[in-house]
Amino acid sequence: MPEGFGIVTDPWFWAVAVPAVLLTGLAKSGFASGLGSLATPMIALTLPVPQAAAVMLPLLMAMDATGLQQLWRVRDPALVRALVPSGLLGIALGTLCFGLLSMKAVSGLVGALTLAFLAQRLLFPPRAGGRLPAAWLGRACAVTSGFTSFIIHAGGPPLQAYLLPLRLEPRVLAGTMSVYFSCINLAKVLPYAALGLVDLGLLATSALLLPLAPLGVWAGVRLLDRVSSAWFYRIAYLCMAVSGCKLLWDGLR
Repeated sequence: MPEGFGIVTDPWFWAVAVPAVLLTGLAKSGFASGLGSLATPMIALTLPVPQAAAVMLPLLMAMDATGLQQLWRVRDPALVRALVPSGLLGIALGTLCFGLLSMKAVSGLVGALTLAFLAQRLLFPPRAGGRLPAAWLGRACAVTSGFTSFIIHAGGPPLQAYLLPLRLEPRVLAGTMSVYFSCINLAKVLPYAALGLVDLGLLATSALLLPLAPLGVWAGVRLLDRVSSAWFYRIAYLCMAVSGCKLLWDGLR
């Protein structure tokens, strides 16, 4: 990535970035969370992937701050303690592999895993009183989440593959994911700086988009209180399906 990259002025970037940021904010609230993984691929239509990821990181952290303020008290502390260390391991793996894997490869992998999870849920739906997913599966999903989050900010689908079958109350699920991704995104800062992804021009671009960051989070939190648990999970699975198809398409085209 060249030094001194200025503020992005391409009008196509702004046409894509504004809805991408609003969509990500909505996903950050836990509502329509599967769609948050589409932001970096959307912005990457107008910027190289590393620059798209660098623009998004400060915005994600601003959304995390809003999410924590709204949802900290409804998190599941045990799940946070269990998942965050594995997510940080995924960040370390992402740092080591950054530049070795293309965005297409990572997008295709995340999309395929997401659709495979949804197919499994469709063909073998959970039964009342059935066994919950094993703890080792949660750690594996968190490692995958941390890795894909570092590369293209698409850590939501792998983590949801473990959390959604737990059938948590919607606000608890949203609070748990909010705290988890706050830790994960904060852990990206030093590796991104070491990889040369921190650039004043891109930071200025992020700053111009910053006022949009809390709007989607705020709207999503309001929707959490107005949608039943049944519809919350239907919407979550639908958003995962849309996200999985889009990411798989990005990987195959």
